Amino acid sequence: MTEKELVLTDDMFELLDESEKNSDFIAIQSKTFLKDTWDRFKKNRLALIGLIFLTLMILAAIIIPMVSPYGYEEQNMALRNALPSLEHPFGTDKLGRDILVRVMYGARISLAIGFASAGINLVVGIIYGGVSGYLGGKVDMVMMRIIDIIYSVPSILYTLLILMVFGNNILSMVIAISITSWIQMARQVRTQVMSLKEMEFAMAAKVLGASHMRILMKHLVVNALGPIIVCLTMMVPNAIFTEAFLSLVGIGLDPLIPSWGRLANDCRQLLFTYPIQIIWPIAAICMTVLSLNFIGDGLGEALEAKR
Repeated sequence: MTEKELVLTDDMFELLDESEKNSDFIAIQSKTFLKDTWDRFKKNRLALIGLIFLTLMILAAIIIPMVSPYGYEEQNMALRNALPSLEHPFGTDKLGRDILVRVMYGARISLAIGFASAGINLVVGIIYGGVSGYLGGKVDMVMMRIIDIIYSVPSILYTLLILMVFGNNILSMVIAISITSWIQMARQVRTQVMSLKEMEFAMAAKVLGASHMRILMKHLVVNALGPIIVCLTMMVPNAIFTEAFLSLVGIGLDPLIPSWGRLANDCRQLLFTYPIQIIWPIAAICMTVLSLNFIGDGLGEALEAKR
């Protein structure tokens, strides 16, 4: 190397000081999928408010009936139709029962029906829709035609038949609500599986010798969890509203089971004399359903952004 080339090399490259080496370094925090989804979810204020309200409602439904000095069936005929007070924050009903305790106890029943129905819909929908979308062809056509036949009959007929045969209890209500609600989940899962099974990661798993069940459950369903979770959050308020509507019109749960719909039905006779009594169960239904819808919208935005 000549002297001229050495001088040119020295002019082109200069050593940096220690203080300048990391001046342009940008630190990026590593996040898991759940962490990233939670950070996106928190940015949606309505979804966060809905989650807080739902959490408080669940805690109140558990704690208040346990610590209250009044039972949900305890009657005090001397305090019938009492207005809200410090002793009875929501007042009392026509039999002198504390409305606050009854509303919170009804929350246990309505929320249990909502989450149980959604859980059944999730399991049945994933299995049925996953198998239909993964196998495709004639199997998919037959399974979809079965869904069309079930869906062609109004769901109210299934509900009335089940309640008449098995009685007006919580288990019958869960079955009646779930008998057709899983169809929406199955169609959602089928659509996602049909689009994902042609992607590279699914083909690679198949080439490597993975079983059909492993490909379906470990690869396809897992990658479709975003839309599935959003659909699941929408099923819970639908189940709660369905139970409330059936109980409100008098064909739902047994009168001795104080669900929100049954409480509203009991207050209909006093609508024009003591209208405040029907406000509490109706407000609980509306606020809970609205909160769940906000949570579903927030999860949809968070998971879609990640995807």
